Amino acid sequence: MKRRTVLRLGAAAVGAGVLGAGVPLAGSLLAPAQPGRLLGSTAPLPPRYRVPLPVPQVAAPSATDGTTDYYEITQREADLRILPGLTTRAWTYGGTFPGPTLRSRSGRRTVVRHRNALSEPTVVHLHGGHTPAEHDGYPTDLVAPGGAPRDYAYPMDQRAATLWYHDHRMGRTGSSVWRGLAGFHLVTDDEEAALPLPRGRRDLPLMITDRSFAADGSFQYPAAPEGGATGAYMNGVLGDVVLVNGAPWPVLAADPARYRLRLLNASNARRYRLELDPPPPGGGALVQIGSDGGLLSRPLAHDALEIAPGERFDVVVDFSRYRPGTSVRLVNRLDSGPAGEVMRFDVTGTDRTDDSAVPARLAAGGGEPDPRDAVATRTFLFRQGTDGQWTVNDLAYQPGRALARPALGKVEIWRFVTDFHHPVHVHLNAFRVLSRNTGGPGAYDQGWKDTVDVRPSEAVEIVTRFTDHAGTFLLHCHNLEHEDMAMMADFVTA
Repeated sequence: MKRRTVLRLGAAAVGAGVLGAGVPLAGSLLAPAQPGRLLGSTAPLPPRYRVPLPVPQVAAPSATDGTTDYYEITQREADLRILPGLTTRAWTYGGTFPGPTLRSRSGRRTVVRHRNALSEPTVVHLHGGHTPAEHDGYPTDLVAPGGAPRDYAYPMDQRAATLWYHDHRMGRTGSSVWRGLAGFHLVTDDEEAALPLPRGRRDLPLMITDRSFAADGSFQYPAAPEGGATGAYMNGVLGDVVLVNGAPWPVLAADPARYRLRLLNASNARRYRLELDPPPPGGGALVQIGSDGGLLSRPLAHDALEIAPGERFDVVVDFSRYRPGTSVRLVNRLDSGPAGEVMRFDVTGTDRTDDSAVPARLAAGGGEPDPRDAVATRTFLFRQGTDGQWTVNDLAYQPGRALARPALGKVEIWRFVTDFHHPVHVHLNAFRVLSRNTGGPGAYDQGWKDTVDVRPSEAVEIVTRFTDHAGTFLLHCHNLEHEDMAMMADFVTA
């Protein structure tokens, strides 16, 4: 089948067809506008904008040498105060949610030793890491509870970027992340350090999640005994309390200055369309400087950003554009209920000192794979089977069964075709988005990506080149309920 025909089918998504080599297209790919089902809290919802924004603590290495920084993290339960007057028992990295932020320098090796003091096995995946297969967090490579610790070694041969680490256990990722197993891992390099971007306390990682709480304050999650979520929630679990860095609808007293906001959607299934309300005079409130895989070549101003689970956007917001005393809400235009509010910035700070800037040129180009050099074009159909199972190319996930075997160093084009909303995440290497249906990349597709939000009945093409590390890696939907319920596939590099 010709490429244009395939893309037209992805756009219309009606009628019978064939994608690639024998991959059938559903007779009708009709889907709801947004994924997921709301699980309402039985605990009273907390008041908004009462809690100061917490910032995750940056971990100090337990040891260093000439080439490597070493860290130690114990995964354990902890009682957290998230809701007023109630205690939430969480699964944590080191006793906090989010876990401690790790900072690495590009080219300097990082080793993280994880001990599991929880009641169940876990797996750790560095999302966005250019990582050898044995340290990538394959879903059956377990850290046993009470057993020997596991060392994850990260070469950090990659650009500066906002990464994050989270549980990746087969069938249990959704429930484990919901209960608290997630944290930031920030990578810096000389190119980024030379730029006059906001830094220090004005460089803020913001982990956005939604959660549901039981009457006693515990996290409420509809876990199925066999893994994944119960049937009513198999399209994704949505909470009615939005947490930013683990706090419900927090507020930051901001100086009238520029801030770098590292936005991460760590929700299981919820998508957000983020806007500042009110917008600053002249618009363009959110100046994007980076994507999943690091800095853009040039800044890009947005009035809104759509962010799917797993995606990251680095933006700069200049609060000096507002009058002193203005309260600026970060809102989610995809929800009209409690999840329509995210956090608030009160421009009440008095420190006007600001030597930061957003230069017209950010990252040097080079290294982008040229689609004309592609040696293969592969199609992956993400859809729900007739039996209700989430599948890739009509196959439920089976460890050890590879759907692709790309050669290291060679350029390939991968095409993702969907029924419902599926944020597709590719391990090992970042990619560039080439097209959506018969058009070019979307407004939020710029730069290096490792997760792309594929909308209902859509075909998206990416170009990538897998490098350095031979072994088995994963391609999967980052709606964690879809992932847990078999919407994953292995690929093997050699």
